[in-house]
Amino acid sequence: MKATKWQARTRQELIIEVWEALDCESVGERELLAIQEELRSALGAGAVVSPAAIAREVADEGAMLRHPEVLHCDTKWRERQLMEVFAAGQLNFDNLESAAASIGVVETLRASAQEQHDRATLKRLRELIVHFRQQQDLISRSKIVSVSEKAVAKEIADWLAVWLEQPELFSDWLILRQRSPDYLQQFK
Repeated sequence: MKATKWQARTRQELIIEVWEALDCESVGERELLAIQEELRSALGAGAVVSPAAIAREVADEGAMLRHPEVLHCDTKWRERQLMEVFAAGQLNFDNLESAAASIGVVETLRASAQEQHDRATLKRLRELIVHFRQQQDLISRSKIVSVSEKAVAKEIADWLAVWLEQPELFSDWLILRQRSPDYLQQFK
């Protein structure tokens, strides 16, 4: 998109203004990336939001979404965001042991970011945990996953919910949870 002097004063207004300037009937990956680039250019990197958030804004204004492209674009964007914080494969929520270790890694980074008042990293970590929790929720409700896999996914989703509510208390809570009779009966 050629350099334009935008009239918008807020991120929401800019998203809509850029979408209108693109003059497109439907919105997919190309349009979402163009809007992100204009957000970055006009308002700075901190103003860039996920493709899914942009898609919601333009859909509320009447845009037709090319949903597979929106999902693909959003997934790629989130993966890039994660790679800025964690090395590939550093986080694994496939089983209880690796999930506990992964949350430990996240908690170490969270504590450091909290100490340094790094709001951007804190926000990214929260979004990351929300994303992993949603994945585990989907697995726990899946009709094609075994009962034991569903139970593990539900347990991990519950852990992540606790972390989202009280990350400072999570480590102590997890120790108590893993010692509880219910947990021992179900997972040991």
